[in-house]
Amino acid sequence: MALHDMPTARRRPSPGPAPTQPDRLPTLVAPRLQLRWIEARDLDGLYAVFSDPDVMRYWSHVAWPHRDEAAIYLESIHRGFEQGDLFQWGIALRGDDRLIGTTTLYAIDHAQGRAELGFALARDHWGRRYAREALTVLLDHAFGGLGLRRIEADVDPRNQGSLNTLEALGFRREGYLRQRWRVAGELQDSVLMGLLASEWAGPA
Repeated sequence: MALHDMPTARRRPSPGPAPTQPDRLPTLVAPRLQLRWIEARDLDGLYAVFSDPDVMRYWSHVAWPHRDEAAIYLESIHRGFEQGDLFQWGIALRGDDRLIGTTTLYAIDHAQGRAELGFALARDHWGRRYAREALTVLLDHAFGGLGLRRIEADVDPRNQGSLNTLEALGFRREGYLRQRWRVAGELQDSVLMGLLASEWAGPA
């Protein structure tokens, strides 16, 4: 399952200065998963997720055709963290620490207390509520440790799995944009969703 993630063509206001931060993201622990810093040892896992056409069906770009793109992507993840406007965690099983997906806060606007949300999970792990579990601890951190007040998500309306996951976490549908994306020649609409810190109920 996936959201449109990390668009490059949108024009946004300056995000303002990022708060002082450590040299890597903190590890966030869920009952079956942990969200952790993504490293070079995760390149195979990244490629497995983002090269799968089923995972990328409703993404804002096509599945990766070459493994080299995993290293380029990892470099952009670390650069976004250094700049303070993109925080991307690897989703790993607690038993073997193997990366099975990622979840991301991007377009982070520290001055406004706002960010966008994206996530992707390897197809073999769909149907186990892993995405909901990962997003629960991420939202706790976003509204707590990071002090954000609003999280937004851009979802293809055909991506029912992601819509269900976000609505179960309290996101509301706030808008519908027609033909917002063109991916591999296909026009895609977007459902815009939002969740406020004041609405976040925390882990069930």
